[in-house]
Amino acid sequence: MKPTGTDPRILSIAAEVAKSPEQNVPVILLKLKEIINITPLGSSELKKIKQDIYCYDLIQYCLLVLSQDYSRIQGGWTTISQLTQILSHCCVDLEPGEDAEEFYNELLPSAAENFLVLGRQLQTCFINAAKAEEKDELLHFFQIVTDSLFWLLGGHVELIQNVLQSDHFLHLLQADNVQIGSAVMMMLQNILQINSGDLLRIGRKALYSILDEVIFKLFSTPSPVIRSTATKLLLLMAESHQEILILLRQSTCYKDLPRDISKLFSAFQKLHQAACLIQAYWKGFQTRKRLKKLPSAVIALQRSFRSKRSKMLLEINRQKEEEDLKLQLQLQRQRAMRLSRELQLSMLEIVHPGQVEKHYREMEEKSALIIQKHWRGYRERKNFHQQRQSLIEYKAAVTLQRAALKFLAKCRKKKKLFAPWRGLQELTDARRVELKKQVDDYVRRHLGSPMSDVVSRELHAQAQERLQHYFMGRALEERAQQHREALMAQISTNVEQLMKAPSLKGAEGKEPELFLSRSRPVAAKAKQAHLTTLKHIQAPWWKKLGEESGDEIDVPKDELSIELETVFIGGTKPP
Repeated sequence: MKPTGTDPRILSIAAEVAKSPEQNVPVILLKLKEIINITPLGSSELKKIKQDIYCYDLIQYCLLVLSQDYSRIQGGWTTISQLTQILSHCCVDLEPGEDAEEFYNELLPSAAENFLVLGRQLQTCFINAAKAEEKDELLHFFQIVTDSLFWLLGGHVELIQNVLQSDHFLHLLQADNVQIGSAVMMMLQNILQINSGDLLRIGRKALYSILDEVIFKLFSTPSPVIRSTATKLLLLMAESHQEILILLRQSTCYKDLPRDISKLFSAFQKLHQAACLIQAYWKGFQTRKRLKKLPSAVIALQRSFRSKRSKMLLEINRQKEEEDLKLQLQLQRQRAMRLSRELQLSMLEIVHPGQVEKHYREMEEKSALIIQKHWRGYRERKNFHQQRQSLIEYKAAVTLQRAALKFLAKCRKKKKLFAPWRGLQELTDARRVELKKQVDDYVRRHLGSPMSDVVSRELHAQAQERLQHYFMGRALEERAQQHREALMAQISTNVEQLMKAPSLKGAEGKEPELFLSRSRPVAAKAKQAHLTTLKHIQAPWWKKLGEESGDEIDVPKDELSIELETVFIGGTKPP
């Protein structure tokens, strides 16, 4: 049963796998890695994608590809290493649903076994490789495969026991190469850190084999990296399980190495005792420090309790006072009610029997008026509270308008102060005398070079000639400007008239005569455009095949002979 709402990318990959030949399947499956990488880790979307991948058997396809010979797969070890990453990531945090038994009992153990087989194949290729670059590349692929296996074991701890009992894992652990051996031992150390309890649940033969290999690497390998890793691994095994330590001491299999083993574990015991001693000192220090702070803590606790109790008593007293006040108000209302009724009875005794009904009517009217008055007051107060925000906004708007008007007034005042020069005012006699005095003073202070009367007359004549030339040019420029403005107004009028012109079907009377042109160039251009349009419409279809919409058709000059007021500007047919 296929899930509803499947990711279309998964559907596309599943369809490609089903239709493609066998040799193209591995490359198609690599597309799953991109989908998994772009999805946030731990999200519900990623879980749904993994479930879709499992439901469409894409995980089974990856498992089948990994079980094939690597030389037949397109891309070789690069493709295989990426497929191991895809398989391990898809199997972790996967909810198989109805097929849970098949998934946990068959698919996961098969995937772990395939990872170990691929590791052995990479180990063999690494040993047989001759070039250093090829060895580095194979070591990189081996690291990817081991990381994928560790990721799978981290998500499914129940597979650790199967891996530790596998012959392929033991062969990988027995590798003589330093790099591969250290990688396998580091993987074993990480596995035991995940769940070290599985180490005792494996068979005795497998446990002895692992211990033999670790101790052999510890005392026979010259590489310091292997020896350091083996030491850490052996200490981790002995620390997590005392049974292994007893087994190493009592077993006859390790009788040739008693001194080294005793030295190793005595050092471990010393480290353990030192750690226990440090912890004891630290715990004692913390306890003494806590005991020193105990009196102040007790005082703070008492102070807090007393303040809380005083607040509680104040609250109780306040509630009691409120209840007493309510009771007093209720008694006052009852007393006032009693007095009012007694007053009414005394009034009834005084009133004449014939006026009792009138008295009751007046009392009812007064009561109604009082009720109406209180109701209207309540309603107006309620409306006022509702309109309070609008009133605040209105006042704010008035304040803003007042500030804006003041600002605009200041701006107008500044413009008046810095306004451009608007010409001279008419000079009075006093002003003329004052200006003449200023000119005489300036001339007296700034005496110029002497100038003859002839030169002065010549300069005056030149100035008058230039002034006359300026005034004549300004008149011509004004007439040209007026002519330009008239032409612009005429063009605007013509454009507006053309925009509002009716169609030929809707034209009536003398409306077409309004669009006659008095300009020969405009009329010629309009007639040329009209004839071009007519020729293009009347031409056969095979002549229009190579033409474009912007191409122009040549019109003979004989057909362009026009008369004034015979051509429409709008492109209509001439009369």
